[in-house]
Amino acid sequence: MYKSLAEAIRDAQAQRKTLARLALEAEALDQGRPVAEIREALGRALAVMRQASDRGMVGDLTSVSGLVGGDAAKLRLGPPGPLADTLFRDVLARALAVQEVNAAMGVIVAAPTAGGAGVLPAVLTGIAAARNVSDDALVDALATAGLIGAVVAERASLSGAEGGCQAETGAAAGMAAGAATEMLGGTPAQVGHAVALAQQATLGLICDPLGGLVELPCVFRNATGAAIALAAIEMALAGIEFAIPCDEVIDVMGEIGREMDVRYRETAGGGLAATPTGRRLAKERLVQIKRAGR
Repeated sequence: MYKSLAEAIRDAQAQRKTLARLALEAEALDQGRPVAEIREALGRALAVMRQASDRGMVGDLTSVSGLVGGDAAKLRLGPPGPLADTLFRDVLARALAVQEVNAAMGVIVAAPTAGGAGVLPAVLTGIAAARNVSDDALVDALATAGLIGAVVAERASLSGAEGGCQAETGAAAGMAAGAATEMLGGTPAQVGHAVALAQQATLGLICDPLGGLVELPCVFRNATGAAIALAAIEMALAGIEFAIPCDEVIDVMGEIGREMDVRYRETAGGGLAATPTGRRLAKERLVQIKRAGR
């Protein structure tokens, strides 16, 4: 698989292929499997993503600690706000839904991780529902997202413990932005700009889960990550170009992650987790979990 998005973009342009096709062929070569078999696996992942989104929308799930649950349904069914009945609000609800399923110990696709798993399915399935995009095109988008994620993993990190939330939700936003940009007809170069535009917006984002649980603020950061991805998609498809190449943005994310104080890298030792309310809630909820034998 590629270690540079710039290299992948050049090859796609030279070979007159989409990044999805390039990614599928590279993965087939690496794994010694036919492209059709890889597409089938991505199709199964897509089905799980949809199931998680649908399940979370019902609104009857509660997380292990009881701190989160039901908020996706509030967005879907609640009082209309300024963005009622829009793709934007639907995508936010889908992102919350997937993360609420995760927090309730349901089945999700780590894309790229459990902590950032709501962004990619929310953006792709939300756009697909609004634009009547085929499942074949969604599978292609997942292949593109996989290529982007692989480059981020190679050049920086996908781990909150290594790079903070910028490496999880931030990477997910970049993957979603790039994949959806191509799915909507964007060029390989526009995909690169979409990734850069999304990931530059999340640089420095810390990982500060209350009590060490993937609940607060993780669930809600997936919704804001999806919003950032939508903004990047709009700008990239409009022809806006980010001056710093996407690989360099990813490299900076890795540098920031390495230099980030350990308190802000999934230890629950800083940020929101270390606020008076955060510490109190974590203590109360963890005691409840222990008593319940979970």
